[in-house]
Amino acid sequence: MMNPSSLFSLLLLFLLHSPLTTTANSTVYLSKTTFFSDYSKMLTHLKIFIYPLPLQQQQQQQQNNTTIFSLLHNSLLTSNFLTLNPNEATLFFLPFLPTSTRSLSRHIDHIRTSYSYWDRSLGADHFYFSCNGVGPTSTRNVVELKKNALQISCFPSPAREFIPHKDVTVFSPLLVNPRASLESPPPTRFLGYWRFVDVVHSGVDMINGLRNDPDFLIESEPSDGDYDGKIVQIRSSKFCLFVYDGEGVVGLSVAIAYGCVPVVITDRPIQDLPFMDVIKWSEIALFVKSTVKSKEFKRVLMSACEDGAYEKMRRLGVTIAHHFAWNESSLEPYDAFYMVMYQLWLRRHAIRYAKWDMI
Repeated sequence: MMNPSSLFSLLLLFLLHSPLTTTANSTVYLSKTTFFSDYSKMLTHLKIFIYPLPLQQQQQQQQNNTTIFSLLHNSLLTSNFLTLNPNEATLFFLPFLPTSTRSLSRHIDHIRTSYSYWDRSLGADHFYFSCNGVGPTSTRNVVELKKNALQISCFPSPAREFIPHKDVTVFSPLLVNPRASLESPPPTRFLGYWRFVDVVHSGVDMINGLRNDPDFLIESEPSDGDYDGKIVQIRSSKFCLFVYDGEGVVGLSVAIAYGCVPVVITDRPIQDLPFMDVIKWSEIALFVKSTVKSKEFKRVLMSACEDGAYEKMRRLGVTIAHHFAWNESSLEPYDAFYMVMYQLWLRRHAIRYAKWDMI
C-alpha cells in the first residue's frame, strides 16, 4: 500500500502537470489526447543517466551557464529525470560540446571502453547537444554517434546535419517569458514586418517588391541589437516574414509569443521545426513559396485577415508560446525543457544488442 507521503507527491505532480493547466485549442496539436497521456507517462518513467563532464569542459561550464548546452545540462541535473543508477536509465546524456572530429572520437571511445552501455545499442539510446550538428566523417565512433544517437540541435539546422525521424531542435536564441496578450492585442500599424538579415535569401526579390508599400515595414539595414525596439516592431505588425534559409528564421519563436503570425517563405518542405511531433505548425504559421509575386503575396495576407485565419493563428500561437520558453530560474510544466524531454521520450525505443563474447 502506498504511504501518505508518496500519495501526496503523486497528487502534487498531477496537479502541476495536469492538462487543465494548458488552455491551447486542441486543433494546434497533432493529437492532444495522445500528447498529454504520453507526457504524463514520461514524467513517471523517463530516467536519464548523465556521463561525467569531460575535464576540459568542466571549467568552461562553470564560467558560462547561459548557453543552451549549459541550461540543458543544469536543468537535467536538477530534474526528476536524473538517475545515478545507469542500469535503470531510459536514455544516456553525453555532456560534451563537439570541438573537432578527433576529440569527439576520443570522447566516444572513452565512453565505450569505460562503460558497458554504448555497445548495447551502438549509441541509439544516447543523446547529445550540438547546435550546428556533427559534420561528415568516416571515423567509426563519430559515425555511430551521428547515425544512431539522438541529436538536439538549434533551429534552423545546417543542411544535411539533421535526421528528421531521430533528431530534435530547439529555438536559438531561447525564448524567455513570453508576454503577449490574448484578449487585448496592441493595435497594429503594419500588415507585415521583415527584419534585415545579412545573408542571401531566395525570397528577397519578393520582399524587395514590398519596400515601397506603406502596409509593410521592411528593414533595409542590419539589426543594431536593440531588442526592445524589435519587440515594438513585432507587436505593431500582423505578420512577421521569415525566409527559411540560414539565419532567416531566427526570432520566429519571439514573433509567435508576441502575437505576430509567422509567414515562412520557403521552396521546400521544412523538417526541422521544433516539436513537429506535437504541434501542427500550419495552425500557427503561413508557408509561402518564394516564387509568389509581391502583389499576390499581399493578397494572401489580407485574405487571412478577412476570413479570420489571422486572428485564430495569433491566438493559438500566443497560447502555446510557453512550449518555446526555457525558464532559467525554475522549470515549469510544458516549457521548452519538458518539451525537449518529451521529444526524446518519443524516440526512446532503441534496440539493445546482446553482447557477444569472443572466444
